[in-house]
Amino acid sequence: MTQQAAALQTYNNELVKCIEDLCSKREELNRQIKQEEEEKDRLQHDIRVLSEKLSRVNESLAQRIAARATFDRTIAETEAAYTKILESSQSLLSVLKQEAGNLSKATEPRRKEH
Repeated sequence: MTQQAAALQTYNNELVKCIEDLCSKREELNRQIKQEEEEKDRLQHDIRVLSEKLSRVNESLAQRIAARATFDRTIAETEAAYTKILESSQSLLSVLKQEAGNLSKATEPRRKEH
């Protein structure tokens, strides 16, 4: 029976060692899980922060694009009005020159014909 007892003791020692190895591997795995959960929490926080920032930037961008459209419209309207003013000025100048010419002719002393 001593051989059986020795064999049983050997199996028992191996079994205890296997259980200890499994426990050690489980602890290592648990440590890795905790690390990844912490990383996941950090990433989710970063995503929330970036999402909020993206939302603010999109809102600001929309306001700026609307303001730019207002500038574009105002510039186009002003340029159109300015072009009309230039055209009117040219017409007025032309009419004024023509009238001035007519007045000059009317006020010139008449030449005596011989």
